[in-house]
Amino acid sequence: MPTYEETYAAWAADPQAFWAGAAEDIDWFTPATHVLNPDKGVYGRWFDGATCNTCYNAIDRHVEAGHGDRLAVIYDSPVTETVARYTYAEAQTQISALAHVLRGMGVEKGDRVVIYMPMVPQAVFAMLACARLGAVHSVVFGGFAAKELATRIDDAAPKVIISASCGIEPGRVIAYKPLLDEAIEMSTSKPTGCVILQRETQTCDLTEGRDVDYAAAVGAAIDAGQGTECVPVAATDPLYILYTSGTTGQPKGVVRDNGGHMVALKWSMPNIYDIKPGEVFWAASDVGWVVGHSYICYAPLLHGCTTLVYEGKPVGTPDAGAFWRVMQDHDVVSLFTAPTAFRAIKKEDPKGALLADYDLSKLRSLFLAGERSDPATIEWAQDKLNVPVIDHWWQTETGWTISGNPLGLGMLPVKLGSPGKPMPGYDIHVLDDAGKEVAPGTLGNIVCKLPLPPSVFPTLWNAEERFLSSYMNDFPGYYATSDAGIVDEDGYLFIMARTDDIINVAGHRLSTGAMEEVLASHPDIAECAVVGKADDLKGQMPLGLYVTNDGAGRDAAELEKELVQLVRAKIGAVAAFKTAVAVKRLPKTRSGKVLRGTVQKIADAAEFKMPAAIDDPAILDEISEALTARKLIG
Repeated sequence: MPTYEETYAAWAADPQAFWAGAAEDIDWFTPATHVLNPDKGVYGRWFDGATCNTCYNAIDRHVEAGHGDRLAVIYDSPVTETVARYTYAEAQTQISALAHVLRGMGVEKGDRVVIYMPMVPQAVFAMLACARLGAVHSVVFGGFAAKELATRIDDAAPKVIISASCGIEPGRVIAYKPLLDEAIEMSTSKPTGCVILQRETQTCDLTEGRDVDYAAAVGAAIDAGQGTECVPVAATDPLYILYTSGTTGQPKGVVRDNGGHMVALKWSMPNIYDIKPGEVFWAASDVGWVVGHSYICYAPLLHGCTTLVYEGKPVGTPDAGAFWRVMQDHDVVSLFTAPTAFRAIKKEDPKGALLADYDLSKLRSLFLAGERSDPATIEWAQDKLNVPVIDHWWQTETGWTISGNPLGLGMLPVKLGSPGKPMPGYDIHVLDDAGKEVAPGTLGNIVCKLPLPPSVFPTLWNAEERFLSSYMNDFPGYYATSDAGIVDEDGYLFIMARTDDIINVAGHRLSTGAMEEVLASHPDIAECAVVGKADDLKGQMPLGLYVTNDGAGRDAAELEKELVQLVRAKIGAVAAFKTAVAVKRLPKTRSGKVLRGTVQKIADAAEFKMPAAIDDPAILDEISEALTARKLIG
């Protein structure tokens, strides 16, 4: 088996030959005329001229190869006390029937379909049914506010919306149908119909003449033996649009194509994650986020694996042993989740006592992404699970790993705080604000030299100028990641912060991520965030917020002194770190990212827009009260 160094060198020597080789693992209806056509798009288009179908590669070809009885999808829902399993053949039947229903509602190749669903297997089937027809799906996180959903409906202009009567979370049921109805009422672009999955926990009234009952319609199609073929599409045709928050308040529709997406994701499963066909891979995310698209729905199924759809939380469904129970019950070999999930588990069960109740002998690896993985969390997971714990870094825009540690190519030495080295396809550089390369170990803007590899977005939906201004214009010839960090002398990348989270203290550019890393190393800290608070004298001063482990029982003033001393010892007086405030919780998106920008606005008493993806808006009031009590605002 080739090593990482050999593989990366092979890519660098001949990128087109490298990706042409990877493309041999995909079934094409017609081959590409160009592996990379440099004359199309901003930086070229991959597999131009080829035709294909993503659903065929994810489902049908495995059935045709005799693997129809292999498990494709496991659904585990502690909130409804339900477990369901679907083989590849059963999934094919469900997807083909749903595609037949959508076609009967007028959905054709190129049409958009919005999917507004909880974590149920039908959400995955809906994505694949769209792919089967050559329609473009746009998944919106279930439970998003009506206004945010309406904005996405207007931008995507879907012909049909697939939704559910409700979503279920610990202690609450979220009625989706009223939110959907309100969003459609608000939007100027109206769908011709909606497909609604009725859930026993809370059903809803269907709108006559518009709404179709999911189970009844799909069930009738199956009973009648009705389905659809896999419609050929161009490799460069869009597979989906995924909206990511924009700084202007207008979400950005990241476009993913069919061909390059399949090639990169299929390549990643054996090479990055070291997964074999037939094994159970679990990405504990949500289908509304890019991780859910790439590693719940598409990559595991393209590789012939079993994917796990989990409708629950890392804690509270019912306790901090939830993940261990799921991995034991379903023979999970690799877990992919956000560091936030492990911080939540560690907070409630610091000693990992609940692990003793479960058999995790099948588990081979843990992958973390979505937020910067602090060394303390990685060390805790390494100690408790006794498997490789791999941080890796990628973005909604890329759809797969930019920098990582490829287990399938031979694990590289782990450097705590680093997601690893560049993956094939990515030529990473660190530039100063003038676009000049900085020395190893120097903080700067992380960029990727063009052309970008397969699966990375070719544009934004209906927003080419915004695509250029947001990503391509600041550093000509490079993709600007909007992340700041360093590359050390060994080629390891360290992501220190978003570029707008770098704070300027009396002329010194300081990384909030470096300070968070120090705070998180304290044994009593469960999680933390550092933001730059406006200061008349120094421009900005770092402000730390922290949550303690359950049972820590520390005096806040005494703990603050320890944290200030720790930062002074590890980073130095230049950090000017003097304030650490205890809070009950940190505000996060539903995918677990801490909303540092919103915290900073609260600290500066500035106006802010309520983040669309916030998990619990009440936390912002808690932050404001904690800062007011310390006379830091107000």
